[in-house]
Amino acid sequence: MKGFGLLLAILLVASCSKETKIEEAESEGLKDAFAQDFFIGTSLNTDQIYERDSLTDVVIKKHFNAIVAENCMKSESIHPEKDRYFWDEADAFVDYGVKNDMHITGHTLAWHSQTPSWFFVDDKGDDVDREEMIKRLRDHITSVVSRYKGRIHGWDVVNEAINDDGTMRESNFYKIIGPDWVELAFQFAAEADPDADLYYNDYNMSRPIKMNAIHKMVKDMQAKGIKVDGVGMQGHVNVNSDDPPVEDLENSIVKLSELGKVMITEMDITSLPWPEDLSAAAEVSISSAYHEEMNPFPNGLPDTMSLKLHHRYISLFNLFEKHKDKVTRVTTWGVNDAQTWRNGWPIKGRSDYPLLFNRDNTPKPVVDSLIAMKSKNVEP
Repeated sequence: MKGFGLLLAILLVASCSKETKIEEAESEGLKDAFAQDFFIGTSLNTDQIYERDSLTDVVIKKHFNAIVAENCMKSESIHPEKDRYFWDEADAFVDYGVKNDMHITGHTLAWHSQTPSWFFVDDKGDDVDREEMIKRLRDHITSVVSRYKGRIHGWDVVNEAINDDGTMRESNFYKIIGPDWVELAFQFAAEADPDADLYYNDYNMSRPIKMNAIHKMVKDMQAKGIKVDGVGMQGHVNVNSDDPPVEDLENSIVKLSELGKVMITEMDITSLPWPEDLSAAAEVSISSAYHEEMNPFPNGLPDTMSLKLHHRYISLFNLFEKHKDKVTRVTTWGVNDAQTWRNGWPIKGRSDYPLLFNRDNTPKPVVDSLIAMKSKNVEP
């Protein structure tokens, strides 16, 4: 394997320096190395928003210049009851981004998951009619977007409205309003803040059937004069180079760039086996039973797997670099391995290692390699 000896040496050095303080890490951060190409982002949970862990806070401020709300802006958090909004955490998230001069993305205004049950039913528990559902969708989007007008740079307006087979997901939004619910959501967001970027966000967009369906949906909206500024391609991928192949990701980036900005969102690279009883999707509702063989690395990745993860990250960033004229942001879904959702999804109780920073916030060797690749023109 090309560069195997060098990478192994890097890994050995890294393993001997766990006690090194974060402040004494590499002098240049990822955000600095890629400053001329695209934003380097991460999602933030509430502990990070409130700066409760000083070491994690150092990593965020050193390496990332873009942030997205992991959960605090989803409707179940920000609008838990019909006549009550909970603004504290979302306000703190935006304040954090403004204070640190970061590119801020709101996530997400309309999603079939993590939406409170009251949103779709009347006082008797029956589904509301189309007119009332549209009113609730408008009121929610208008209230949230208007509150942060001029402070949030872009919104994931609609999340995951298309199935892997290219059909529209039959969510409650779809069942009550109809297929035009996506158009309405974008219209309401644009009315609330005409200057903010508006995005559609989804997973498995390397798959041609799904990607083409999303491309058509967005293109049709734009043809009607509906503001859609770009597409977020969720980056939940596997360490194996064929899941998905870089070529498929590249084809999607090129095709979707016809619509506007392309962002790599929710990026993480799992090293764990996938349950045979589940389809390969990033659908949060799926789950499988725990079996010991499905948790092969409870105490850390072996060197061979760490090298695979290293090479996978390098190959993906090389792709993003190649298309830096199209890709405007690359965002990891979490800061370090201790917080990643993949530790509990789709099987609870596993240990995964999908991010750029270890559980103790030390950078993985790939961080130095990516910085060297950019700032010193060193081939990783």
